[in-house]
Amino acid sequence: MLSLCRATGALVLFAAQAILHIFTPPYYGREILRQMLRIGYFSLPVVGLTALFTGAVLALQIYIGGSRFNAEGVVASIVAIGIVRELGPVLGGLMVAGRVSASIAAELGTMRVTEQIDALTTLSTNPFKYLVAPRILAGVLTMPILVAVADTIGIMGGFLVGVNRLNFNASTYIANTVDFLQAGDIISGLIKAAVFGFIITLLGCYHGYNSGRGAQGVGTATTNAVVSASVLILAANYILTEMFFSA
Repeated sequence: MLSLCRATGALVLFAAQAILHIFTPPYYGREILRQMLRIGYFSLPVVGLTALFTGAVLALQIYIGGSRFNAEGVVASIVAIGIVRELGPVLGGLMVAGRVSASIAAELGTMRVTEQIDALTTLSTNPFKYLVAPRILAGVLTMPILVAVADTIGIMGGFLVGVNRLNFNASTYIANTVDFLQAGDIISGLIKAAVFGFIITLLGCYHGYNSGRGAQGVGTATTNAVVSASVLILAANYILTEMFFSA
């Protein structure tokens, strides 16, 4: 318990320091854009494929379950709300956590081991300002865009299965999807995505920045970054869902 409290306090202090540096100059615009490209654009293939097959299998499962109660017509509506509210942000966040959080932890951990972070301090460059703040800001800005694309692809996957495999009328399927979705569903998913982006980049930076010495320390930091980011994403998802949709 003492170890958990110590780790939680260290993470909170690290996050507070990172947020402080995000809102104070100087700003490294080129580094922010480079991280947005790495976190967002290069994650599109894995997130898009995940969303496509998730929407497709969700349509199949809902059709099979709904046919037991003669409720096959709810496939389009449930696929849309399931993807936009939950599966798009959560699965997208988990896939990005596995890719980005590990990459950040390995990169910063290697810099710690090779004393490049100490060299930045020697050159009067704040490591938080140059290494941590751009990554966290890029994660918060790009994850909503990434999840919006994933939502679209996921709904398209359900549409393709519904029309080509389950013989739904295409115009009726699209109409049910558009009519059922509300602005609050979309906004809540995008807010979740921004929070998940903060968690992913924060945990990657924290474990990489505080990496132990040697190859074993970098490996441990990478593993801890992915595991802790994934668990916190699931916990944050429940808390945000309770805030947005509690009765």
